[in-house]
Amino acid sequence: FQCDVCKRKFKYMRTYTIHRRTHTGEKPYKCNICERAFNESNDLKKHTRIHTGERPYRCEVCDKTYHQKRDLKKHFRVHSGEKPFKCEVCDKSFGSSGALTTHRRLHTGEKPHKCKVCDKAFNEASDLKVHFRNHTGEKPFKCEICEKQFISTKIKNIHRRSHTGEKLYKCEMMWTTDVEPFEKLCDKRFTTAYHLKRHHRLHTGEKPHKCDVCAKGFNDAQDLTIHKRVHTGEKPFSCEVCEKSFSVRQSLKGHMRTHTGEKPYKCKICGKSFNQGSYLIIHTRIHTGEKPYRCEICDKSFNQTDSLKNHKKIHASKKLYPCGVCDKSFNVSGDLKKHQRIHTGEKPFKCELCGKSFNQSGYLKIHQRIHTSEKPFKCDVCNKTFTENGDLNVHYRIHTGEKPFKCEVCDKSFNHAGYLKKHQRTHQEQKPYKCNVCDKSFSQSSSLKSHFRCHTGEKPYNCIVCDKSFGQMSDLRKHQKIHTEEKAHKCNVCDKAFYQSGGLKDHQRIHTGEKLFKCEVCEKAFGTNGRLKRHHQIHNGEKTYKCELCGDSFNQSGYLKNHQKLHFRENDKPYKCDLCGKSFTSSGSLKKHLIIHTGEKPYKCEVCGVSFNQTCYL
Repeated sequence: FQCDVCKRKFKYMRTYTIHRRTHTGEKPYKCNICERAFNESNDLKKHTRIHTGERPYRCEVCDKTYHQKRDLKKHFRVHSGEKPFKCEVCDKSFGSSGALTTHRRLHTGEKPHKCKVCDKAFNEASDLKVHFRNHTGEKPFKCEICEKQFISTKIKNIHRRSHTGEKLYKCEMMWTTDVEPFEKLCDKRFTTAYHLKRHHRLHTGEKPHKCDVCAKGFNDAQDLTIHKRVHTGEKPFSCEVCEKSFSVRQSLKGHMRTHTGEKPYKCKICGKSFNQGSYLIIHTRIHTGEKPYRCEICDKSFNQTDSLKNHKKIHASKKLYPCGVCDKSFNVSGDLKKHQRIHTGEKPFKCELCGKSFNQSGYLKIHQRIHTSEKPFKCDVCNKTFTENGDLNVHYRIHTGEKPFKCEVCDKSFNHAGYLKKHQRTHQEQKPYKCNVCDKSFSQSSSLKSHFRCHTGEKPYNCIVCDKSFGQMSDLRKHQKIHTEEKAHKCNVCDKAFYQSGGLKDHQRIHTGEKLFKCEVCEKAFGTNGRLKRHHQIHNGEKTYKCELCGDSFNQSGYLKNHQKLHFRENDKPYKCDLCGKSFTSSGSLKKHLIIHTGEKPYKCEVCGVSFNQTCYL
């Protein structure tokens, strides 16, 4: 029997009849469930099994079942390793003819399956089908554990591994190390083949995706797409609450948690929670001591990429613009101009509110925030806000534990370059700044300025809300919280409220008796890290808080404050008891005094039950 259309010959009438239907388009066998039509009764029979769930073909090795015999045959090649279909271009072999056909399109660039909505093309019909669900919103595949829905079984199966912890894909490449045996198996595992492939590029150094603007290479196409937004300025992901925009979807998700307060990433070692996974990874390195970012020039290691970037500036190329006065050099002529104003005393940028002048526009901008109370830089971990980005960066090291500034004399580390400089003067005993009234010397010019106000009585820092004046900026900032910040974090035991969640957590340990912070010298435990630090000064004899009026030193700021009140006039006691008229120098002293009138005895002995109105009596 010969086909009159394509001249193909057939031995049997039945096969000839079926073949003719490929030309006529006739499909006489229709599914009564979904109305899909077929040109063979056998194809309808196989199709019906999708609706009935019948899978009569079982694999003898792994018990997996299939609707069709050919699917079982194809699957069995996974166990046998047989790959009979070979690519003529690159010699790669495949277990099925369909996989080979799809692979060939990588060489030809052919993508025959096109989306009708967005014109995106695919080399497989199944990929187009999955992609189209992005437009329809259809998510037919549901996770049995958390009921989250997905557009494909593949994505669902990958998601399930987040519940099971299963990581099927293992890296068998070698790492080179500085110590014996000099090579070790990587052995890192991944939930998807894609993530393993991307990880392999860390070993090979391969970066196949290059930016056509700056030629920077990336090992992942998605990283390149994100990087390109640096050049275009595109930030397509916008927050619906505050309208802040981001170049990466993940950054928006992390940012949204600053509004919701959600912190889903918890440290298994100390229980601290974070709103972004990357913050948890950085934090975990405090416990492990891991420093994966190494400088290729001097071999110094860091636990964050930002710290490595800052460090690399030390090794930066020759500075082309030298200062003629002090021989300091700069990479940019603009930086030299700014620096020269230190020598000339020029301060062209003036504050219109208080008349104070600055040698840089940036310093004026920062200063103006004192008047406006604006704090645009917010910590994603604890929600604390800052007037300067630099202050936020320094503050963030409290959460990460990073102390990149190390003293070369005693190996003590600090999280701020200024603290290191201040500390180094304790070794040098250098006090170059001298008061011309009382001849007292100081290690910092700022300390001399603060001290000099004792003689002048000057209080230059003014609160714009209540006009109260202060001699130091730090005192003004503390005071301003009374006006600007609400104590939103309330204790459910005693109703005491706090500005920050961290303050509430520390306070709650008073009720629970929990003492997480242990002294390594005498094993005494404390409820807060601050109390442990103060206690450490007993062992090392360090007295960092010095009275600028008489030179006495103290190991706690509170002791210094109490001592300084001895220098003040006796009538300078602003806190007055409304019941008996007695005055006090601090609000804390007034609170203690009020207990005499109320009869309250909040300090109870856990052994005999007797209560006292002061901790010292207990």
